[in-house]
Amino acid sequence: MVPLIRIVVAAFGALLVLGGFVAIGSGATSAGLWSIALGAVGLVVVALERTRYRSQAAERGGDDPGPGGGESVPPGPPFRATEERFIDPTSGRRMRVYVDPASGERRYSADV
Repeated sequence: MVPLIRIVVAAFGALLVLGGFVAIGSGATSAGLWSIALGAVGLVVVALERTRYRSQAAERGGDDPGPGGGESVPPGPPFRATEERFIDPTSGRRMRVYVDPASGERRYSADV
């Protein structure tokens, strides 16, 4: 999700949760529970959503996703290119797998 969309979804979810508690307090229990449930789903989605095939470092740094949703540039050392490649089902781009032999962490970049 684009950062602005994350903020909007999180704010709307938080308002739904707060509104649900207000509704329960005023006697509208059923409507309040639905509001809390929908708001909680929005908050969970924002907390768990990640752009596909990206490392935590790229997510934290706010790097632009590359073609196919992976890293914008192939990762450098200690990552090594593997022979493993696959077609991203959403973008149709051919992706290449890179691995850090010490930790086993995998990263993905569009194969050029």
